[in-house]
Amino acid sequence: MTDLQKWKLLQSKMVLAHDWCKVRQDEIELPNGRIIDDYFVNIKPEIALILPITSSKEIIFVRQYRHAVGEFFIELPAGSFDATKESAEAAAARELQEETGYIAQELTKIATLYDKPSKDTNKIHLFLAENVIKSGEQKLDITEEIEVLLIPVESVREKILQGEICVAGTVAAICLGLNFL
Repeated sequence: MTDLQKWKLLQSKMVLAHDWCKVRQDEIELPNGRIIDDYFVNIKPEIALILPITSSKEIIFVRQYRHAVGEFFIELPAGSFDATKESAEAAAARELQEETGYIAQELTKIATLYDKPSKDTNKIHLFLAENVIKSGEQKLDITEEIEVLLIPVESVREKILQGEICVAGTVAAICLGLNFL
């Protein structure tokens, strides 16, 4: 193994501090001595992402519009949270109920992943929710318009291969989570 070194942080300043978007500009020194004065980092909240499975072996997905790409996507329920105010497990249970109207009888942590650690600060906490049941109606945020889909577990692999399910966190949770069953 080589002697890799961390980058040295020389200065840091917040260049955008909006409720919906925070960006930090770092001045760094690379191990080779080069100085980079405009390395931008997105400060993002943590994410709880849930793989909810019913007792009849259907996965509960949400279908919603994603403005950055301008398309509709089939994803697993997920949402951001402030880790200083709420645990990842509590956020997962809350997001599942808010986005789908379902609750989990069992909630198991699968993994904690980083989506894009080169530019983003957040972690994605993946959970398996087993024996989920319908408990009420969705409680959506102002920016959410969500269709709930129940897809049999045996159909999901083909939907991934065909590109119908193509969001990275969702695919990772499915691949990891189905190994827990």
